[in-house]
Amino acid sequence: MITPAPDLQELNEKIAEASAFADTLTAEIEKNIIGQKSMLNSLLIGLLANGHILLEGVPGLAKTLAIKTMATAIDARFNRIQFTPDLLPADLVGTMVYNMPANKFEVKKGPVFANFILADEINRAPAKVQSALLEAMQERQVTIGEQSYKLDDPFLVLATQNPLEQEGTYPLPEAQVDRFLMKIVISYPNQEEEKQILRMAVNENFGDIKPVVKPDAIIKARKMVREVYMDEKIEQYIVDLVFASRNPENYRLSDLKPFISYGASPRASIGLAKSAKALAFIKHRGFVIPEDVRAVALNVLRHRIGLTYEAEAESQTTEYIISQIMNHVEVP
Repeated sequence: MITPAPDLQELNEKIAEASAFADTLTAEIEKNIIGQKSMLNSLLIGLLANGHILLEGVPGLAKTLAIKTMATAIDARFNRIQFTPDLLPADLVGTMVYNMPANKFEVKKGPVFANFILADEINRAPAKVQSALLEAMQERQVTIGEQSYKLDDPFLVLATQNPLEQEGTYPLPEAQVDRFLMKIVISYPNQEEEKQILRMAVNENFGDIKPVVKPDAIIKARKMVREVYMDEKIEQYIVDLVFASRNPENYRLSDLKPFISYGASPRASIGLAKSAKALAFIKHRGFVIPEDVRAVALNVLRHRIGLTYEAEAESQTTEYIISQIMNHVEVP
């Protein structure tokens, strides 16, 4: 059933008013974060689309500072969890503790009970711990003993992976990586940005971050994001991008077939639609355009396409495959 198009002018005005806080929030975060526009934009998209972010980058690129600053600007609770090989699921979600004076067991909640969680170097912890976090991300609740506890809302996990020192790490299984809305690969700042970072750090000239948005405003904004209009042609474009990753030969991309072991899942289609709507909202627009989909496609699809041994032997990357798909799939 096709939803009739709304009055776009009226919807635009409504979205423009509801999304005004996004500029204020971004400006507040940028007091402490120099450059890294893509990472900040993706964090905001993840927050508004109610999804989680997997971040890959070398140490020292302001990953912790970015999410901590965002949490402060939203007046939300933030916890950083350093993943290590000896970490246990109970260290993450909490456990039952015996209270001797009261002669009973009581629940001690773990650090996952916060609005913003930084799961630092998630690939350093064993599978049991990774599964505990991914279950919390998916279900938005954790079970301690016989009781289930709802997690805070909004709830955003930023998990980082260090591409260096892969010895002794536990790579996330493909099926679990799929639960992240986006995978962002961040690189070094340019020379001008590095100079600004140097001055700020040496002079300890960090901005005084103030709460400019309340968590309730984010929850309301998510409802408005769902109202952003997506035309059927845009929906078809999203489906074509995803299907081209599964059956490239149907889109004049037969040369990619030997490089793809498996294509993007239906979660990719959902992720593209949600992320494109969130991006349109951030840009104060009441409808999605193809450029919104293209802008988020790399980050949404990057971790959802499997490479064959042949692709690795020929140094082909998922980025190359996605760029080829976007170049060949007809844009509406």
